[in-house]
Amino acid sequence: MYKVHCLNKISKVGTSCLSDNYITTETIEAADAILVRSAAMHDMEFSKNLKAIARAGAGVNNIPLDKCAQQGIVVFNTPGANANGVKELVLAGLLLAARDVVGGIDWVKENKELPDLAKQVEKAKSAYAGYEIKGKKLGVIGLGAIGVEVANAATALGMEVYGYDPYISVANAWKLSQYVKNVKSLGEIYSECDYITVHVPLMDSTKGMINKDTMAMMKDGVKILNFSRDALVNDTDMAAALESGKVAKYVTDFPNTASAAMKNTICIPHLGASTEESEDNCAVMAVKQVMDFLENGNITNSVNFPAVDAGICTAAARVGIFHDNVPNMLAQFTAVFSAEGINIDHMVNKSKGDDSYTVLDVDAANDEIAAKLEAIAGVRKVRIIKG
Repeated sequence: MYKVHCLNKISKVGTSCLSDNYITTETIEAADAILVRSAAMHDMEFSKNLKAIARAGAGVNNIPLDKCAQQGIVVFNTPGANANGVKELVLAGLLLAARDVVGGIDWVKENKELPDLAKQVEKAKSAYAGYEIKGKKLGVIGLGAIGVEVANAATALGMEVYGYDPYISVANAWKLSQYVKNVKSLGEIYSECDYITVHVPLMDSTKGMINKDTMAMMKDGVKILNFSRDALVNDTDMAAALESGKVAKYVTDFPNTASAAMKNTICIPHLGASTEESEDNCAVMAVKQVMDFLENGNITNSVNFPAVDAGICTAAARVGIFHDNVPNMLAQFTAVFSAEGINIDHMVNKSKGDDSYTVLDVDAANDEIAAKLEAIAGVRKVRIIKG
């Protein structure tokens, strides 16, 4: 019986996918897996029993990935499960940046007591008229699940779309509309586009990527959308660009104290994936990935370990080993089974940076063998998945 702890409220559509081999537990220490959304986990201590953490969403900034990798805890996310929900809000952001709908609504609220409001509207509306997005140039930085959806939708709305992603996956490349212009440098997006939307993860290499230097390359009056992470934008530089008019509008789904006080900024309270459908989709995807890992040892959409598909185990036993990506590990593993007279039917080994994962289908496995494998230098965790 596997035990699952929900650190946040998780959609029942997702948790209902758990089979009779699973129970939810209120005790984190007893959990084989944790399902989480936004709860901060960096200061948490994890029990040796914990095998997996699944984030019902794409971003994993709230999870200590390196710490988990060293302890042999697989961290999953759910890329693409909330892509449509975010895409729809990005499109709303595009329209709000083009037409001062927010300003117009605020004017109506402020003047709602005027007896001749209908007449005054006709005089005031020109201040909030704005522009159409059809025919304008949109730069999409990052063509992951969300970026591809945004790019395709924008082309359908008549925009001229430029896409940049040197690491685009084959799957996303197939999904991308033929009408999206694949550019080879960010400089082309910065210099050509009327609107720029950012869809990249927050890393050391992307932190503050929208700054005074990159904005200097952009058109005067450019409109920038950030539905990824607030730290992708240098707040000090953005505030100055908004004051000078270099940036006409900044729309962000990640408000903070600085951006909330900026001129010509629309701050949305992180609503991108906050739809009932997105939460259901993310929960279902997270639960299914955890179940496949716990029952079969397979890894799909992990952010700290490589993808491994060993299929459904038909052998007598299956063992999973998390270890350092160094030479001679496989020889040592096979030597342990050989010394016990146990045959290895099938083996899969994958690496991701310094981290490796090996799955072996064998004739037999027990705690004694697991202990011998764990005693090998560089081994982090051993699981008898089936035995």
